[in-house]
Amino acid sequence: MAIDGPAGAGKSAAARELALQLSVPYLDTGAMYRAVGLLAWRAGLVHPFDAAEQALLESSARSLDIAFSGDPRAQRVALGGEDVTEALRSPEVSQLASQVSAISAVRRELVRRQREIAALTGGVVEGRDIGTVVFPHARFKFFVTASVEVRAQRRFDELRRRGVAATWESVEAEQRERDLRDSSRADSPMVPAPDAVIVDTSSMTLEQVVGKLLAIIDERSSFERPASR
Repeated sequence: MAIDGPAGAGKSAAARELALQLSVPYLDTGAMYRAVGLLAWRAGLVHPFDAAEQALLESSARSLDIAFSGDPRAQRVALGGEDVTEALRSPEVSQLASQVSAISAVRRELVRRQREIAALTGGVVEGRDIGTVVFPHARFKFFVTASVEVRAQRRFDELRRRGVAATWESVEAEQRERDLRDSSRADSPMVPAPDAVIVDTSSMTLEQVVGKLLAIIDERSSFERPASR
């Protein structure tokens, strides 16, 4: 099951909950790009990257030692054995994740890894190009979105809960910049797959979003769902 969409649309929360409801594995591909972004940040790299820096990032993606553990609702991410779950959510790393994802060589390496992982486990996979590039033949494809204002507010509220200083205006500007970069990059731009179901979460709760996804899955298949957890 492929779930794509822009930052702040609620696709991660929906994907995690959907995986739990269906008792299938969950893979957050965005965390893999964030991990490369974190390595870039720790190396002091600043966008735009020169040829040598791009080569370094490609190497980092190829040898990425990343591991996921725990319940999808509270999944932990380890990088080289170090728990980096919180570090991956910092504003700096979020920006770098979008910037490194525009590098074709980095995408190529991480797509390879994503296919390897999902080939073994299946389940719910979420990201920006899952239904269009990584798994174009996925059985179910969803594109989860919301207005930029709603997504900026969600991100702003998240940062405030974590005690990160930011203004709503800066968060919205960053959101628009990231949307433009993700949707206009030459390699694997973020666009809905032609056969994806588009779900606008602007005025929906998480429960309503997951309910809609489950209803579509039930409607289109004979998939037997286990009792809800």
